[in-house]
Amino acid sequence: MKRRLFHRCGHAPGAISPEDQAIVDQFRELLAAMRDPQPWTPGCHQDIAVRVGPFLERAQPRPGDDHGPDLIAVALRHPDTPHATAYRHGRQLGYTNRGWLRCETSKILGIWQPAYTMLTHAAAGLPLPDDVGMDPAHYGVHVEARRSDNTGYTLLRLGPYTQTWLASRDADRLNAELEGRAATVIPGFTVTAKDAVFHVSDHASYADPDDIDIVALLADAILEVSA
Repeated sequence: MKRRLFHRCGHAPGAISPEDQAIVDQFRELLAAMRDPQPWTPGCHQDIAVRVGPFLERAQPRPGDDHGPDLIAVALRHPDTPHATAYRHGRQLGYTNRGWLRCETSKILGIWQPAYTMLTHAAAGLPLPDDVGMDPAHYGVHVEARRSDNTGYTLLRLGPYTQTWLASRDADRLNAELEGRAATVIPGFTVTAKDAVFHVSDHASYADPDDIDIVALLADAILEVSA
């Protein structure tokens, strides 16, 4: 009877080399991680694995803005983070210049595991695509009304801003408008504006600052609570 021999690629038949064994072990770890991903739950601050086209990428949820259920804010991270070379490689491949992004929770595979590294753009030597399927979710401005005991409420939210200096500029503009009368705008409260993170999961409560008179918007908000 004629027997068919099967040979491994790359090396002659015989004992498996340490290099090949490492590849086999890595692939087995990947299969196990894909078969049984560690579930992500809202409020979990661990890095997660998200789908970007046919690839998986490592993403960091934004603290305080990862409670879903349908949309969270994340920043894409090079899979070798926090090693020193990851920052340089991340810049070269487009990981570090995107800021915070809106991520649909349906794109989350689970908690990030090192085995997923071989499924990233970085492992393939490819830059991230211009369109990763996620919109920006950057920064905001909160106008706060506070009592002397620091209790109070948020009077107005503006956002999203794509850069922190834009948020700081509008916060300064509103504070200049309030200057000298911040403690009398709403009796018993001190009203101030400050730049803050944009809470994407609460995006419906924000007013878009583009092409709008934010001073008039503040006046309307004050009038509404004073009526």
